[in-house]
Formats: sequence, structure tokens, C-alpha cells
Amino acid sequence: MGMVKKDRNAKASELAKQILETYEPESVQDMQEALKDIFGPMFESMLKGEMNHHLGYQSNSKEEKESLNRRNGYGKKTLQTSSGELDIQVPRDRDGSFEPLLVPKRKKNLSEMEDKVISMYARGMSQRDISSTIEEIYGFSISHEMVSDITDSVMPDLEEWQFRPLQSCYSFLFVDCMYTTIRNHHETRKYAVYTILGYTLEGKKEILGLWLNETESKHKWMQIFDEIKSRGVEDIFFISMDGVSGLEEGAKAVFPEVVVQRCIVHLIRNSVRYVPYKDYRAFTKSLKTVYGAPNLKACRKAFDEFEKQWTQYPGAIDVWRRNLQHVEQLFDYGSAIRRIMYTTNAVESVHSSFRKVTKKGAFPHENALLKLLFLRIRELEVKWATGFVPNWAQVLNQLLINESLQTRAAKYLE
Repeated sequence: MGMVKKDRNAKASELAKQILETYEPESVQDMQEALKDIFGPMFESMLKGEMNHHLGYQSNSKEEKESLNRRNGYGKKTLQTSSGELDIQVPRDRDGSFEPLLVPKRKKNLSEMEDKVISMYARGMSQRDISSTIEEIYGFSISHEMVSDITDSVMPDLEEWQFRPLQSCYSFLFVDCMYTTIRNHHETRKYAVYTILGYTLEGKKEILGLWLNETESKHKWMQIFDEIKSRGVEDIFFISMDGVSGLEEGAKAVFPEVVVQRCIVHLIRNSVRYVPYKDYRAFTKSLKTVYGAPNLKACRKAFDEFEKQWTQYPGAIDVWRRNLQHVEQLFDYGSAIRRIMYTTNAVESVHSSFRKVTKKGAFPHENALLKLLFLRIRELEVKWATGFVPNWAQVLNQLLINESLQTRAAKYLE
């Protein structure tokens, strides 16, 4: 996946031109010094806004004051920012009760302000909302361009993450697509976001990557499987997917020993389209005796009875006839493995998390979407860091006693 070049706002380009003309930087260090000259007055203005709020009146106001507390000059403070050390003047009050939020007392590292902006962006706030929030708190508005520049700072991390080496083996992969909207050359289009969630042999969750395409297709999935193999993946035990045509063949072309499992939940949804609402509950209850059977023999017997009971809905029956192998293969494995492999709910939960931050509307370009989803993934990774897939010890034991998997699993557990 290549990163997309973004068209800069005309005002931002003009500002950059003025900075270059004024400071004439000849090196990165010169540019850092120029940025410090700009950031200093910006932070000082924001601090003045905080003081106005603290005292309840504007500087030089002639109105009657409700408080006896007054401004008391300025103190010098040296901050550590992402552009280096920065000297600023911090306003003081006479009774010493002013506690600035932007630059708290005894706090000298301000680079985390960028982290706060990034955190707001990661929670789905638009650049306009972030700018407004800063203005409400500090009385100073940062431009949409500045918000964009701050959040753009994650792009190198995104690119490094997207092409990082992967685990040699994943016990389970869950693949799915969600759709979102991108404005492309003044045209709004739906884009497919390809996501792969993996379970390692240690029982940890990991998102292998994000990919964008205008549609979901077998060809794109083939490219993705080729890519993850080139990034170090040697073996995958199970892939759970929602039934894209050709995906199973594509996955096995790259990973020949993988077991591809159709999502049972998706099959249920596909089949009930042919069933009237009045029979919906009875139909799904009967169906559960098939995929929820205790063993393969009971499954086949339940399916025979299911076919006879619902002959009036041939479309629904045909969905299960065509995919019966995906039900039967579940019984080649222990119950703990079956509970994981039978559905793509794990990756759909990730997409549900994505939708919480993408629901506000169209994105101006691909990078705007990618950096937001990447920031969301970083939050999920923090959440997953201290936990394991539920009941993982039993899952691992069932992998190690299965004849077709024990040797492969043991190879990567040594």
C-alpha cells in the first residue's frame, strides 16, 4: 500500500512561504528554530486566554472586577517541545492561585500537547471539532491545517507498522472488509477497508495490517496474502471469512495447509433471507441443532431432519447444502477450537470500533482515513496488551493433540 500525496491548503502553503522568506532556513536546525519562534507566541497567547478565564476579565479591562486578584507580570519558563527547547513568558497572578492547564506548574515537557491532539483525532473528532475544543479551553484557535500537521506526525509510524515483520505462525486469522467514504478529486466514493486480525500461538490478538481498495475482490485478497507471506508468515492454521468468491482458493494458493472456514453467522444471515418472519425463530432453532451438534454423526442426522422440516424454503436449504462442508469440518476439531473458528465476530468487533470514529462523514483523502484507523488500532493494542484470548490454554491443548496440527504447532512453540 503506497502513501497518498495530500494537496496542501493554500493558506498553509502561503504561511510556509512567509516563514521561508522571513527566516531563510538552510538546515533542519534552522527550521526548528523558526518553528520555535512561531510556537512561543502561540503558547503565550493560549496562556493569556487561560489567565483571562481564571480572573474572569480580559487584560486591560476597565470594568469593575469581582475579584481582588490581579495580574502580576510574567515568569520565564523553558519547555521541552517536539521542536526542541522553547523559552516562553508565563503570566502570573498576585495570590498565586493561577494553575495553567496548557503548561502546568513544574511541568516542562510540552510535547504531549501533540499527543492530546492526536488522542482527540483517534476518538473520531474532526479537525474542526479539535480546533473548537482547543479554543473553548484556551481561548486560542489552532488552524485545521495545524491539526492536520500534528496528526500527520503519525504517518511514519503508520508506514513502519504497515510493513513490519510478522509472526512466523498464526493459529487463527479473521478476515473481513468494511466500507467507508473518501472524497477523491471532488468525487465521493466508497472504499473497502481490508482488515486481518490474528491470534498468535501465545493467545495474543494482533492486527496484521490495513489495506484500501475501491471494492472487495479475490484479486486484492491474493495480493494481501502474498504480502503477509513476504513479511515473514510461514504457516496459518485457520482462516475465518465471510464467503468472498475465490477467497478460499486464493488463501490456499499461498498457504496450502490452511483450513478456510466460512462464518456460520453469515450463513445464517444468508439463509434466513428466504424465510418469512413468522418462521424465523423456529427455523434458526432447528438450524442450531446442526452446527451446534456434539459430533459429526449427530450433525449429519440433524441436517437430514432440518432438510425435511423446511422443504418449503428451498433457497434457505440450498445455502446450507452448498456450504455443508464448512459445518462438517468444524467437527474435526475440539469444542474450544470450534468456538473460535466458526465466526468472524472477532474482526467484526474491530470494525465496530473503527465505525465509532469513521461515522462522521467522508474523508478528504486516503491518508486521513488510514492515520485515524491506525490511531484506533494503537488504542486497541494497549487494551489487548495485558490480556489473552479467553480459554486459550484449552485451545492450545486441543491444537497440540490434533493429528493434523500438533507437529506444525510444536514447531513454533519450541
